[in-house]
Amino acid sequence: MTRTRCDRTPAWGALQAAYRTQGRAFDLRRAFAMNAGRFEAFSQSAPHVFADLSKNLIDVETEQLLLDLARQTGVAQQRDAMFAGEQINATEGRAVMHWLLRTPPLDPAMPAQSVHRHMAETLHEVHTTLDAMLAFAETVRSDARITDVVNIGIGGSDLGPQMAVLALDAFVLPGKRFHFVSNVDGHELASVLGKVKAESTLFLIASKTFTTIETMTNALSAKAWFAAQGGTDIARHFAALTTNVAAANNFGVKTTFGFWDWVGGRYSVWSAIGLPLAIAIGADGFREFLAGAHAMDEHFRTAPLEQNLPVRLGLLDVWYRNFLGFTSRSIAPYHSALKRYPAYLQQLEMESNGKRVDAHGEALPYGTAPVLWGEPGTNGQHAYFQMLHQGTDVVPVEFVAVKQTTHDLPGHHDLLLANVLAQAQALMVGQADAGGHKDFPGNRPSTFLLLDALTRGSLGALIALQEHRVFVSGSVWGINSFDQWGVELGKVLAKDVQARLASGDVTGLDGSTAGLLARLRD
Repeated sequence: MTRTRCDRTPAWGALQAAYRTQGRAFDLRRAFAMNAGRFEAFSQSAPHVFADLSKNLIDVETEQLLLDLARQTGVAQQRDAMFAGEQINATEGRAVMHWLLRTPPLDPAMPAQSVHRHMAETLHEVHTTLDAMLAFAETVRSDARITDVVNIGIGGSDLGPQMAVLALDAFVLPGKRFHFVSNVDGHELASVLGKVKAESTLFLIASKTFTTIETMTNALSAKAWFAAQGGTDIARHFAALTTNVAAANNFGVKTTFGFWDWVGGRYSVWSAIGLPLAIAIGADGFREFLAGAHAMDEHFRTAPLEQNLPVRLGLLDVWYRNFLGFTSRSIAPYHSALKRYPAYLQQLEMESNGKRVDAHGEALPYGTAPVLWGEPGTNGQHAYFQMLHQGTDVVPVEFVAVKQTTHDLPGHHDLLLANVLAQAQALMVGQADAGGHKDFPGNRPSTFLLLDALTRGSLGALIALQEHRVFVSGSVWGINSFDQWGVELGKVLAKDVQARLASGDVTGLDGSTAGLLARLRD
C-alpha cells in the first residue's frame, strides 16, 4: 500500500496558509457570536459517546482542509487495510488486529459482516480462547475461597486491565479484591503481599513471552512468598496470560491463556490480558465491554470521514500539534472511577505515535505525538488548572463527563457536572482584569466527551474511540503506530548495568553513570 506523507500533500500547504491567514487569530468567542449553529456543526454522537468539539480552535473551512489531508494521506485506505488483516505493522511484519478480539462470531446468515472470510479461522480461534478464558473467570468468581486476585504484569499487561477494573468498580463482584503489581520496585509487591493470604489468593502472570524481566522478577518473588506461607498448590493459585506455555509449565503454572502476535501490548485489554476484568465483572459483563468497542469499530469502519468521530479527533490533534504548535493535551475525566484513564491514554498515544521517523525510516520535519497528562476532576482544578487558565502555554483539554451516577448521595453529582461545564466555559470565555493578576485570556480550547453512564459497553466504546483516533493521526503523520522500538535500548543497557552493580566494574561507562554506580555501591 502506497502512503503519501502529510507534508507532501497539497492540503498541508493549504492548512499552513489557513493558519497564517486566520488560524492564529481564531477567537472562539467571536466564532460562537457569529454562528448560532456552531454547537450543532461541531458536535456529534457516536456509539455510547457524545462529543462536543465546538470549543476547539477550528472552523468549517479548516476542518474541510483537514479532511482533504486525510483523503490525500490515505487514512481510509490504511483503515481498510487494517480491517482486512494486512501487515500494516511493517517493521515487525505483523497485522494489526486487536479489533478482531471484540468482533462477534461469524454468522453464515449474514455474509456482509465486517470480517473478511480469510480471517474466519482466526476469528474462530479468538472465540475459542475467549470462551475458555471466560469459563475460567466464572470458576474463579464462584470460588468463595479466592478473595484476592493479584495481576502481575507491566505496560499494556497492567495499564489496561487496571484502568478498566477501577473504572467498572460499580460492577465488580462483591467479595473479590483486585491488586495490580507492575513496578519492579519491591515496595509495590511487598505492599500487596502484606494485604493477602496465600490460601485465598490467585496470582495472574501476564507476559506474552513469559520473559519480561520486571514481570518475571515479581512473579518469582510472589512464588517464593507463596511457598514461604505454606502454599503448595501452585497450579491452583497461579495462572498465566502468555503464549509461552512451556515456560509457564516449567514455572509450575498449568492454566494458561494465550494471544497472538498481532495484539500489541497497549491494545491487549480485549484479549486474555483482560482476565482480571473478566473475573471482576463476569463473562456477560466482559462481552458487553467487547460489544461496546465493536460498535465503535463499526462506526470508525463505516461512517463518512466528516461524521467519523475518531477521524475528526485525530485530525484535530494534527491541527494542534503541527499548525498551532501545541505540544501537550490534558485529560480531565470528571468521574473518580476513571482515575487511571489518563495513564492508560499516555501509553496508547505516546508509545504509538512517539516516533521521529516515518514508516520508511526517514526523519520527520514535524512533530508527532503530544504529551498526554492529567488527573480526575475536580482534583485537577486544585492542582494544575491554574496553568491551564493563566499559564504562558496553551494546552488543549479533553473533558470526560458522565450523565448518570451509580451512587445516591444528594448534591454531589450536580456539583461535579457544574464544575466540568464551568471549567470548559472559563477556559473559553476568560475574564478581563486591568491589573493582570485576575486576567484570564480565554480562547483556550477543549473537547467535551459525554457518556450517558459509565457502563461496561460505554467504557469499551470510549477506549476503542481513543485507539482509532491515535491510528488516524499516526496515519496522517506517515508513521508506524504499532511498534515500540524506543523502549528497547534502556532494557538492554539495564542488563549490563545490573551486572556492573554486582561487580563494580565501570570500564567503558560514561563519567556520570560510573560515578552514580560507584556511589550506589558505596
